[in-house]
Amino acid sequence: MALRHAVLAALLDGEHSGYQLAKAFDVGMANFWHALPQQLYAELAKLERDGLITGREVVQEARPNKRLFTVTDAGLDELRRFAAGQSKPSSVRDDLMVKVAAADAVDTAELVGQLEERAAIAEAKIDLFDGLLRRMRGDADEAEFLARGRRIGPYLTCLRGRAFERENRDWCTRTAAVLRARAGADVRR
Repeated sequence: MALRHAVLAALLDGEHSGYQLAKAFDVGMANFWHALPQQLYAELAKLERDGLITGREVVQEARPNKRLFTVTDAGLDELRRFAAGQSKPSSVRDDLMVKVAAADAVDTAELVGQLEERAAIAEAKIDLFDGLLRRMRGDADEAEFLARGRRIGPYLTCLRGRAFERENRDWCTRTAAVLRARAGADVRR
């Protein structure tokens, strides 16, 4: 997957400025695609040059002018081609997992602290996803929204993000407890 597909998908919600797109990536798409604002602005320029999005300038009096972008028909066609293609299995690259793999040779007290910190970060992300999900479904309950909601894609990706963070939190909490218990016991190798 290229950043272009993630940007096109984010623009399906309607017209966005580069700043609004960066905020959308920080919140709604960060669970599956990370991009720095500079990368997003560069990608917007490429997408516009390639005719996959169109931009218009909005003149503002008290602030600098801004450009708002929308997906073109060619952009929708590109998303359709992308969606029809094969997806690669996901993989995990996580430095904390490497540290845990080396737990028998490192300071486990430091490692436990890092695990607890990661669990707290995951908990904060869970709360963020819960808020996003509530905001997306409005007055509808989840079953009703899943059956008839307007834009279901972002909702489904937030569900996945929340599930990922819950599992992350649970694994970190359990792993920290195991390492603490082993540090207090006489473990023979």
